[in-house]
Amino acid sequence: MMKVKRELSSAAVLFFICLALAACSSAPVQKGDTLIEPKFPSEKILPEDATYLSDQIADPMEGFNRTIYRFNYRFDRYLFLPVVSAYQTILPDFAQQGVHNFFNNIREITTLINSILQLSFKKTYQTTGRFVFNTTFGVLGLFDVATVAEIPRHQEDFGQTLGYWGVGNGPFLVLPILGPSNLRDGVGLAVDTLTMREIRNWVLDLETWQEWTWLLTDAVDTRANVAFRYYETGSPFEYEWVRLLYTTKRRIDIKK
Repeated sequence: MMKVKRELSSAAVLFFICLALAACSSAPVQKGDTLIEPKFPSEKILPEDATYLSDQIADPMEGFNRTIYRFNYRFDRYLFLPVVSAYQTILPDFAQQGVHNFFNNIREITTLINSILQLSFKKTYQTTGRFVFNTTFGVLGLFDVATVAEIPRHQEDFGQTLGYWGVGNGPFLVLPILGPSNLRDGVGLAVDTLTMREIRNWVLDLETWQEWTWLLTDAVDTRANVAFRYYETGSPFEYEWVRLLYTTKRRIDIKK
């Protein structure tokens, strides 16, 4: 009986992941005589051996993770989202966009460092170009002129760098407030956070209240630009769905 339930759960999770990732996959686009392949074709998102995702994602702390998942739901619903709603009410759209552009520009530093560590010359010079363009012509990143100039934006972190050099996911983790992760990405997040704090304090020499204002504004802006809402997927397997979706996304992030 337990085996049947597990197979049904796996099948349901795979069904939901197919629906969730459908938007990421597309057919080749014909432009004149050129056939442009999609960025994330279906076989890249869900290869033939994709069943390993549902059956073999290590989650030895599932009980703890589910507890944190429920905590995150309550924190999100009763504290974080009301703050985000107030932020969106007070600030006009153009100001919110400026704040978002500013923090995206700051994150180019993390991408630049990790692009260098991944020995990716293309990502390194494109990210450098974006940061220079947006910091100067974009007034400290408030305006995203680099995108207007068609300079591609990459998003690289130390978790991806570790994955690039062959470090495995490790067990799945749900981090308080931050959400789904795994051991490798949790370590990567800590390294990126500490690195950026040192760079920020070295360049700006922020006082404690300024540091907290920076961090809280960054957190609110980030949440305001994430559409996910806990327990609104309509799936009885939401925890499994999120675990699978996160693992799949990170696999794609590392391979791209």
